[in-house]
Amino acid sequence: MDSGEFSQRVRDLLSDRGMSVRAVARHLNYDHAYLSRVLSGKQRPSTQLVTELDQLLRANGKLAEIAARVTPPTVSPEVAESPAITDRILKLNEARGADFAHAIRETSHRLVVLDNELSGVSIAEPAGRAFKVVHRRLGVGDYEPRYERDIQSAAAELAEVAGWALFDAERDGAARRFNQEALFLANLSGDRSIALLTLQNMAMHSEWRGRNQEALSIARSVLNRRRLSPRVEAMFRMREAKGLVGTGRTSDAIESLQRARSLIEDGNDVGEPDWAWWVTHGEVDGHWGHTLQIAGDVEKAIELLLQSVQPGRGVATGYASLSSARLAQCLLDVRAWRDAEAIIKSLVIAAPGVSSGRTFRIISHVAKQHERLNGAPPSLTDTLAHLTEKLSEDPFTL
Repeated sequence: MDSGEFSQRVRDLLSDRGMSVRAVARHLNYDHAYLSRVLSGKQRPSTQLVTELDQLLRANGKLAEIAARVTPPTVSPEVAESPAITDRILKLNEARGADFAHAIRETSHRLVVLDNELSGVSIAEPAGRAFKVVHRRLGVGDYEPRYERDIQSAAAELAEVAGWALFDAERDGAARRFNQEALFLANLSGDRSIALLTLQNMAMHSEWRGRNQEALSIARSVLNRRRLSPRVEAMFRMREAKGLVGTGRTSDAIESLQRARSLIEDGNDVGEPDWAWWVTHGEVDGHWGHTLQIAGDVEKAIELLLQSVQPGRGVATGYASLSSARLAQCLLDVRAWRDAEAIIKSLVIAAPGVSSGRTFRIISHVAKQHERLNGAPPSLTDTLAHLTEKLSEDPFTL
């Protein structure tokens, strides 16, 4: 039996569920061209792909049963081996076709998982090194030309991940270069989704560097020219708000944040890019609180920052302690000693797992407050001193 039965069954299930091949490829982190070959019967599916399709399409093991009966077809050496995801061995140096694009995407996926789920791991260096390998090969044309756009699109995503990681590590010059490369490759390949995410990163980077008008211009260049999905628009409304408050227009910034919150109220993810998972109510609250903190309205900032750190308000990210650090600073500013101490104790616990350079710097600023607080109870200053000790610990000392 050839692979036609398997591919037809999958196509039928996709049709029944109203799902496109491209959407499935994105959801499962597979190269679109590879998945298309599988579903047209030109290539045998990997065991990993069969399992993931079976789960996604709720086939209750039927796809695995069909695949087990498939006799491997005769294929070219290029596609005889399934993509890197099957054996988890990346082929950034060897693959040349659809498997090259897939290896790049799988690298990006792993890096994002490390960034958000494994405490204490900075992905800036491995992300940068991985993209340099891909960048070299793109420059000399070391790939199959017929897969060029898919490879460029995958490379744009990897450059975006590296740009984000370098920004989070506060390596500003490198972050700017990688973001520019990501935007160039996204535009070259026609990948509008990654272009949008990169522009968001560029606006955020500009704001952090104090270039608030530049951040506002980037955000509005997107908001004024493009039709956006709700979460993506909310993301740029947050960037718009930070640019506005940084240039002294607080009331306009609040309007942008109100718009951002209303855009994600219904929680409908239809049509949203996969990377928009982090645009949550908690994220909006965190930016709103920080906006008010910048504007000097510390009391209201505390209310929003408290909401943002509540369990269930957001999702796991590598910068999760950022809002807690800002909240701690606000509480110290209004001399709410007991509440501040409780938040700072949570930062003491979180400190060993903080790899975000931005977050580490803000927590460090909070910790140094024990040197200048007047009238604070000894237990609070002791907790701040303990936080300083935790931040200076050698991560390799047990």
